[in-house]
Amino acid sequence: MNKVILISIDGLRPDGLLACGNPYVDVLLRECAHCLGGKTVFPSVTLPCHMSMFHSVPPERHGILTNLYMPQVRPVPGIFETVSAAGGRCAFFYNWDELRDIARPGSLAYSFYRKMEPGVDSDRCLTRQALDCIRETAPDFLFLYLGQTDEEGHSQGWMSPAYLRCVSDAISCVRQVIESCGEDYSVIITADHGGHDRTHGTQLPEDMTIPLLFRGGDFPGGRKLEQLSILDIAPTVLAVMGLKAPADWEGKSRISQ
Repeated sequence: MNKVILISIDGLRPDGLLACGNPYVDVLLRECAHCLGGKTVFPSVTLPCHMSMFHSVPPERHGILTNLYMPQVRPVPGIFETVSAAGGRCAFFYNWDELRDIARPGSLAYSFYRKMEPGVDSDRCLTRQALDCIRETAPDFLFLYLGQTDEEGHSQGWMSPAYLRCVSDAISCVRQVIESCGEDYSVIITADHGGHDRTHGTQLPEDMTIPLLFRGGDFPGGRKLEQLSILDIAPTVLAVMGLKAPADWEGKSRISQ
């Protein structure tokens, strides 16, 4: 089973990625197959978008329309459940508590939650914990969620200097992950939604457009991809791992592009 790391930078706009000033962005664009015009789902809100990211169905099917979790009436298996059922080991690192429900009980071998609070760089804390987990247990699938970018967008505004600094910090976390274990894992970097002014959740392009970057042997470095959706992430993860996607999923694997 091939190994995959999925990194979600909450609220990351593609133009924010390009404008953040971190020189590692140019490295990512050279080394990753990428799409800077990917589409998320509506409502462009954190929990509905991550449910769609992990279950490859839109909100009208998984039933999560706000940041309040409701059990699915007709459950669709997600990445964690599918990898676990195939004998793989999953790990989950996050700093926004409501995200815990994207994993069903029993599907995780390891999880770590670090609350976001003033004066604490929880994104870097989570990155260190994730790298420790990889060194010690080498999970087959690891999800790293970095939430401070969204917090800064709500506080100071999307594309503000403070937001762009936070984007740069998140990219530095991505660099740590890739330089530590990028030869042993395929790495996918994306976002759940964008944002405008100090909010998101609408159908404005600023809210609905996300970046998707794929690094690993299945993805030619520098290739520009088109017409990608957040629903394509889960099938792509499983295809890289050599696993079959559940029949209920609506997205498509992009490793053949």
